[in-house]
Amino acid sequence: MADLKAAFEAAVAASKQLPEKPDNMTLLKIYALYKQASAGDVEGKRPGFTDMVGRAKYDAWAAIKGKTADEAMQDYVALIESLQ
Repeated sequence: MADLKAAFEAAVAASKQLPEKPDNMTLLKIYALYKQASAGDVEGKRPGFTDMVGRAKYDAWAAIKGKTADEAMQDYVALIESLQ
């Protein structure tokens, strides 16, 4: 567990130094996995149609609802490693 947390934190740091900026869909996946790993399932109301960015982030996070924090951390680490 401690190793996974350390790997996750290292991947978060590495995500800020990727060689090139990922496409929007990949960025949404990174966001969703990070939020799921650190905060759990999405809560609250879905943003209105005028907030397209907030709505896309909410939808991406809601799509992985039910995934455990450990699973989300593992997926996040794997995704960041694949982008390096």
